[in-house]
Formats: sequence, C-alpha cells, structure tokens
Amino acid sequence: MRTRILPRMLNDEVEEYLSRNDIIIVPVGTVEMHGGFPLDSETTISEAFALEMAEACDGLVLTGLPYFYAGATASGRGTVQVSVREGIDYLMAVANSLLRQGFKRQIYISFHGPAHMTCSPMVRDFFDETGVPILYMDLTMQMMKNARDIFTSMDSFHAITVGAYQKMNRLSDVPLTTEYAHNEPQSCAGFEDIFGLAYQSAAIGYYFGEKKDHMSTPVIADEAARETLAKEGVEIIEKLVERMDMNHIVEQMRELEHYNSEVAKKCPWVPSNTKTER
Repeated sequence: MRTRILPRMLNDEVEEYLSRNDIIIVPVGTVEMHGGFPLDSETTISEAFALEMAEACDGLVLTGLPYFYAGATASGRGTVQVSVREGIDYLMAVANSLLRQGFKRQIYISFHGPAHMTCSPMVRDFFDETGVPILYMDLTMQMMKNARDIFTSMDSFHAITVGAYQKMNRLSDVPLTTEYAHNEPQSCAGFEDIFGLAYQSAAIGYYFGEKKDHMSTPVIADEAARETLAKEGVEIIEKLVERMDMNHIVEQMRELEHYNSEVAKKCPWVPSNTKTER
C-alpha cells in the first residue's frame, strides 16, 4: 500500500481496502507541556505505535486526534485542555462515522495516562448503542504488562518519544536540549497516597505546580545523540508491537462479535437490542 494513514489516502484507496478488510487504529493524543519535547509528544507516540500495529495486522490508521483531556498539565499555557465529557462525545461521533464507512474493527490507543477516562466509557457506550465491540488499548498498561524487561526506566520512555518522531518522519521536530534534565520529585509528590487510589489520574483533581513536573527530558546535546535515542526507541516500539500479536487481537475481535450476537439472541433485553429497535 502507498500509505496506511487514512487522511493521506485517496478515497479510491480506502474503498479498495474496505473491499477486503475492516480494521482501523485510532491514536488518541494530547497537546500538553512536555519538558524539552514538543507539545504533541504523546500524540506522536500513539501515532507511531498505531502505524506499527496497522502494518502488523493489515489495518489503517486515523490520525489527527490530538485535542483531548490533558489533565494536570493544564497549568502549562501550551496545554490544550478538553473536558473528559467533550472528548467522549467527540470520539463517539468519530466511531459512528467509521462504522458507517465500514470499519467494524476499531482499535483506539493512547500512551497518555488519563486517556482511559475518555476512551473506556466511549467503547462501552458504543457497544451498548450499536452491538459492535470496538477496542481500547492502553499503551502504558501494555508497556507494564508485556515489556518490563525492555522498559527498564524513564530513559526507555524518552527513547520511545524520540523514536516515535523518527517513525513518523519528524525527528527534526525534537529540539536539541540540555536544560530540562533533572531528577527532582514532582511538586505534588506529597499527595501520592490519594493519587494512587484509582487508576492513572482518575482518583482526584489536581494540577502540576511546576513546569518541570511533566516532564524531565534527557540531555540531547547534538544530532548524533538524538539519532541514538531514536534508534533505541524505534526498536522498543517494534518489540512491543510484536509481543502484542496484533493478528490474534483482531481475530479475537471478530470472534467476540459472533459471540456477542449469540448472547443478544438469547437476551433480547440487552441495551444493544433495545437501541436497535428504537
């Protein structure tokens, strides 16, 4: 294929793809302060993973979704903050359009910690309204589950960030910098006892008090250092996607749809049946 990124395709190319497959991967991002990295770092990471995943399972990628709930980084004036509720509604509209277009197997992914608050409610409500099971994959959870041996420290995260820009042909967007490297605790570290009572920023509201809180950035003194980080990061992305076994995931999605249809026949009162009748 000339490209797997849907906005860069011709309509004819999309229609040809849909004549043989129905998989689309949707990276959900943010634009937020990110130390010495560009504001769209976590969008770019998600897009890079999405492209690698699409290549592994013959899917397409819908890019261009960077403006969602950022969270505590709203204290930075470069951060674009969209409410969780607004993000859910917007993603729901995107998901419904994709379904009408013919994409039944939709996979939403993000490397942004609080993204689950937007994506998880949307995929569950979408299923109850349409009867079509779409998937959310939390990449931070996948990292902890499948890659503890290669994701050994924050240095690995920094490498992934630079590697993502390399994979999206944007390496020059990562500035050379020495001023954001530090090992200081976050200014809000004293509240970890209550922050940890729910998953990833979902316990209680707060903002970062210092710009260095999100996040430290390694010294990238020259282009050679940037290229070294990029190479390491691309390798981590490729290894993690290989361990995901995307072909198994998309086949499970197809099988789950058949399973759900049988359940719905036996249980006519389930929400997807009653929504369809209306």
